Amino acid sequence: MRSAVARPHSSPPSESVTREALILEHMPQVRLIARKIFERLPDSISLDDLVSAGVLGLISAIDCFDPTHNVKLKTYAEYKIRGAILDSLRDLDWAPRQRRRLAKQIESAIARVEQELQATPNDEQIAEEMGVTLDVYHQYLVDTQGLTLGSLEYAANEEDGRELISYLADEDAELPNQLYERRELERLLAEAIRRLPPIESAILDFYFQEELTLREIARIVHLHESRISQLKTQAILRLRTSMRRSWPMERGL
Repeated sequence: MRSAVARPHSSPPSESVTREALILEHMPQVRLIARKIFERLPDSISLDDLVSAGVLGLISAIDCFDPTHNVKLKTYAEYKIRGAILDSLRDLDWAPRQRRRLAKQIESAIARVEQELQATPNDEQIAEEMGVTLDVYHQYLVDTQGLTLGSLEYAANEEDGRELISYLADEDAELPNQLYERRELERLLAEAIRRLPPIESAILDFYFQEELTLREIARIVHLHESRISQLKTQAILRLRTSMRRSWPMERGL
């Protein structure tokens, strides 16, 4: 009969080891989210910088995660990773002032033509208002596309840097005035989206809700990828124009 060989007692993994293992396990998720956001940005933005910011978001998710809330770590981590990456982009002055001015000029032209026609202007009418050819206007849309990152967060007041999203109450806010402002802002945004030309509305839905790339959208709607980019930028500039008119930036201060 062979004698039993005593096995050394294995101690439970330390908290730091578990934390490191979770970070390594979820690194592919960080890279995937970073790459999706990277595809929407100008060439001057580094993918490695986005990944680094995403890792910080992942670490925060791991440290703050509470399994008793019946939410998977992967789901919670996705929210924190995406938020950390977008926060890092907001801290960068990656949009040259000239491009910001150009975007404001387009918005002003859209607003003037809308007021004159009492209807949504097309590309030709906006170009004519700006005093440029249609080709030049389309190039303007390409030049300003980086300013439409992610959402309407960047419908900002250029003078004080305040973003439209800063006037929106948190999801958990329970004060009546905050709940009212959130619902009112959501209603105004929904109305503005309904007034968009159908193709622009569809592109925004594909891009922001379905998170498709411009190339994927181009295949669906049978337009060139560059045209999809122009229409997306134009749609967001229309929304920014509409929201500035309907939601004065002084509100909520």
